[in-house]
Amino acid sequence: MKSIFDTISFDCSRNVTKTYSTSFSSAVRMLAPGIRQDIYNIYGFVRFADEIVDSFHDYNKEELFDLFQLDLDAALKNKISLNPILNSFQHTVAKYNIPYELIAAFMKSMKLDLTKMTYTTQEEYNEYIYGSADVVGLMCLKVFVNGDNAKYDALKDAAMRLGSAFQKVNFLRDLKADFEGLNRTYFPETDLNQLNEASKNKIIQEIEADFNAGFEGIINLPLEAKFGVYTAYVYYKKLLYKLSKTPSAEIKNTRIRVPDYEKVGLFAKCYFSYKLNII
Repeated sequence: MKSIFDTISFDCSRNVTKTYSTSFSSAVRMLAPGIRQDIYNIYGFVRFADEIVDSFHDYNKEELFDLFQLDLDAALKNKISLNPILNSFQHTVAKYNIPYELIAAFMKSMKLDLTKMTYTTQEEYNEYIYGSADVVGLMCLKVFVNGDNAKYDALKDAAMRLGSAFQKVNFLRDLKADFEGLNRTYFPETDLNQLNEASKNKIIQEIEADFNAGFEGIINLPLEAKFGVYTAYVYYKKLLYKLSKTPSAEIKNTRIRVPDYEKVGLFAKCYFSYKLNII
């Protein structure tokens, strides 16, 4: 039966999320049960595309990515895929009428990671951020508003800014891996060989502005989504705080983390803020 295959596909997307990101999967568990699986489905899709360009160094990444694109297009067209991750994703795309242009923008940015190593202008940087992060926020927002187009339009800009903030925090946290391991430089007009406090603080201020704009959207999200998104927001804000207190030279040589015991405290704080209607 198709339903059995769908169940296996959903389990695969959920397991991918839990395996690749314990922090994000914890935030997803704070969402209402009715929408959790669809966020797992979106995450599984974006994670697999990202893994192709970031991790499969011993294989022909261009060929693998092109095959993934073909399988994606076939899944969206046929409403089924033998790739369980894509089968899960197409289910969510069809269920919430996620526009193809969001998916295409994401795949475009992922494909850039195969060949483009440096972003020298703000325009290039913004375009990459839009495709790699903003549209993922918009896909999730489609799930959160569940067909309420007026709500979607009202929260669209905030969702994009929050997606940008999350991505930029990842860039700053992963400077060493991106710069030394993948030879990539995302931040424009920033010499990572000579990253100083002024350059670091400029990036942090930019991220803080994104967070502030994103928070305005969080407080207006449907109840089913608010607690989970707020939890992710608080976690990434904590990462940004740690990065702001880390000397620029150290950021280039280590990966800042939030220990498990701090995560527990953060999640508890989020719960009480939510229950007390502080958000």
